[in-house]
Amino acid sequence: MIVVAGEALIDLVPQGRGPLAALTPALGGGPYNTAVALGRLGSPTAFCSRVSRDAFGEALLERLRASGVDVSPVRRGPEPTTLAVATVGADGSAAYSFYVEGTADRLFTAPAALPPGTRAISFGTCSLVLEPGASAYEGLLHESAARGLFTALDPNIRAGLIPDPDAYRARFQSWLPSVSLLKLSAEDAEWLGGTPREWLAAGPAAVVVTRGAQGLTAYTRDGGVHEVPGERVEVADTIGAGDTVNAALLHGLAERDALGARALAALGPRDWTALLGFAARAAAVTCSRPGAEPPWAHELRP
Repeated sequence: MIVVAGEALIDLVPQGRGPLAALTPALGGGPYNTAVALGRLGSPTAFCSRVSRDAFGEALLERLRASGVDVSPVRRGPEPTTLAVATVGADGSAAYSFYVEGTADRLFTAPAALPPGTRAISFGTCSLVLEPGASAYEGLLHESAARGLFTALDPNIRAGLIPDPDAYRARFQSWLPSVSLLKLSAEDAEWLGGTPREWLAAGPAAVVVTRGAQGLTAYTRDGGVHEVPGERVEVADTIGAGDTVNAALLHGLAERDALGARALAALGPRDWTALLGFAARAAAVTCSRPGAEPPWAHELRP
C-alpha cells in the first residue's frame, strides 16, 4: 500500500485565452493527482486528507474510487473546497492563484493509524504550507520516517501561498532527514536555492529533478547521475504532469521492490533509465490532454 497525504481541490481551468476566459472546474491538487495516477497504474493506493462535504468534495472522492484508490483514511468537513484558478501560458505551462481561507483541507489532523500494509507515504504541495494542517502533515512525515516507512516529498512550490520564503526554505531543510525520495521541478529547485548534492547530504537516498520537455534527471548518493529525455507530444497543458511523474516513480519502485533506502541505493543505471523513461512516458500522456488526466496502465504498455 502506498499512501498519498495532502490536499484535494478544484482547478478552475480557462477555456481559451485572456483574463475573462470561461473557467471549467477540474478535479485536482498535487497529492490528489498523484493518488489518482497511482491507482490508475495499478498500485494499491490510499488517500489521506480532509475533504469537504460539498458537491466538489463528493466529486473528488468519486474519482478516487473510480481510479481504484482507497478513501477510508479521508476525513470530511463542512467547510468549502479549496479553489485554484489556473492560467495557462502559450507553451501549455500553468500558473495558479488560490482561494484557501476557511477551506476543509487545511484543517487536516493526522490519523491514529495508516492503512494495514502501508509501505510508503507521499507528501507535497499546498498541504505543507497552509496551517494548521501543514504542521499535522509535517508530524506525519517525521513519524512515518521514524517507523521505517519509505517517504516521498514533492514540494511543488506555489510561491503565492508562501508569505515568508526564507522560513519555508528552512522548514524544507528540516524535512529532508525524514525523506527517502525527493522529487521536484527545475523551477522548484531554483526557488529553493539548493542543489541535489546538498539535499542528498541532508537525508534523501535519491533526488529526481524534472525539466519539462528536456526530461528527468536522478541523482543518487553514490554520485550517480541518470538522465532521460522528455517524450515528444503535442501539449494540451502541463497540469498534473509533475504529479504523474511522482506517481510513476513510486509505482516503478514498488514493482522493483525498491521502496526502501537500501533497495533504492542498489538500483543500477539500467534500472534508473527504465524507471525515469516510464515516468517520462506517463507524464507525456498527461500533457497530451487538458487538465490533470493521468494515464491508465494499459496506455503505457509497449
